[in-house]
Amino acid sequence: MAKMKSTKKYYFSVEGETEQWYLKWLQDRINETEEAKIKVSFDCPVQKNPLKRAKSMVITGKTEVWHISDYESDDPIHVKQFMETMDNMKAAKGLGKQIAYQFGYSNLTFDLWIILHKTNCNGTIAHRKHYLTPLNRAFGERFENMDEYKHEANFKRCLGKLQLSNVIEVVNRAKTIMQKNKDNGYKLQQYKGYKYYKENPSLAIWEAIENILKDCELI
Repeated sequence: MAKMKSTKKYYFSVEGETEQWYLKWLQDRINETEEAKIKVSFDCPVQKNPLKRAKSMVITGKTEVWHISDYESDDPIHVKQFMETMDNMKAAKGLGKQIAYQFGYSNLTFDLWIILHKTNCNGTIAHRKHYLTPLNRAFGERFENMDEYKHEANFKRCLGKLQLSNVIEVVNRAKTIMQKNKDNGYKLQQYKGYKYYKENPSLAIWEAIENILKDCELI
């Protein structure tokens, strides 16, 4: 008789449905994999404001929460939103709930993370819409625009072309990007206790996913 696996719960807040669909996909892939030493449960509501997310949580004891967010662009409005996200993560720590918020940002967007499951994407891009070509190439699709790609059926079809081996690969590709940023002498920005690069590509979501894979003893 197979040994019953324990389940570990992970907490996120995400800014869009594609991030939520991805995390639920990853949860299911891990839980159907015999090699995983534990089962996982992802609590990942769509909530752009980390402070609101923290206020709604009913928890006991110290809890780590990852906020999945985009840098999007250097336009003042997007920079302001990015900074406000970090302000709210910092404020969430002061609620007295023992919540430790971590920042799983992508620069420019979460689409970079998806592309990296299949192939390298190391060049700087000027606008988030320019991810469309590498997305189509990586997944063998012909989406005419990003909205078409983000349609639920289309996005989940792309997820269906991935395996857990691709998740291990994306973590390694993301780590390589961040090491190159360091080697190139880019300044690691620091604000309210959070670190990020202004330059793209850069991303930190891999840290959360790597920790989960390690907990499951899949890497």
